[in-house]
Amino acid sequence: SGGAAAAPLPEEDCMKLNPSFVGIALSSLLAIDLWASKRLGVCAGEGSAWGSARPLMKVIEVSGHGIPWLLGTFYGLCQSDSSAAREQPSAPLAHGSAFSNPLFLSLPALLLDLVMVAVVKGLVKRPRPTHNKMDMFVTISVDKYSFPSGHATRAALVCRFVLRHLVLAVPLRVLVVLWALIVSISRVMLGRHNMTDVLFGLLLGYALYGVVEHCWLSPATAPALFALW
Repeated sequence: SGGAAAAPLPEEDCMKLNPSFVGIALSSLLAIDLWASKRLGVCAGEGSAWGSARPLMKVIEVSGHGIPWLLGTFYGLCQSDSSAAREQPSAPLAHGSAFSNPLFLSLPALLLDLVMVAVVKGLVKRPRPTHNKMDMFVTISVDKYSFPSGHATRAALVCRFVLRHLVLAVPLRVLVVLWALIVSISRVMLGRHNMTDVLFGLLLGYALYGVVEHCWLSPATAPALFALW
């Protein structure tokens, strides 16, 4: 009858009509992220506002790529081993002495970084910004996705490693931090990533190095184990 009470809406329809505050907030943040990232992509192409700086940004891009850092680490390990052999050609290596080399810590950290970034990109599958040009240096299949920024994770990881294990003057330490920040910012300027990709990448890289350092076994952290070496 006309006076009968209206049937209640199904629960899913109520959710559509009354979206949660969290959902609205996340949608708003995503919209801001996309808008701001596009505005900051001033080197995304030759015709962009700062298009003339794009070649410089691409050099910075290579400085944060995984391949140069892995090759540099392998080279450093080979050089340190050959130097030790030249200095003491007849003396046996101390138990676990190789594991005391900080480069042995950076190698698994860099490898873990590559694996974790690839896994997260494959799970999230967030596409690159629409204004990005796919002309990056040495890419793999998951590099068509943008979340998180592998360059940002690597910059944070390398920065933490250098500040933790290398004795540097204050100006050099400042330069290391600036390099990590410039590499991260360049990802947005080149149009490669949105801002949230970079921010999450920095947090992930910082955390990954902490995990590797915490789990690393060396004569200093596990003397009983290396006494059996």
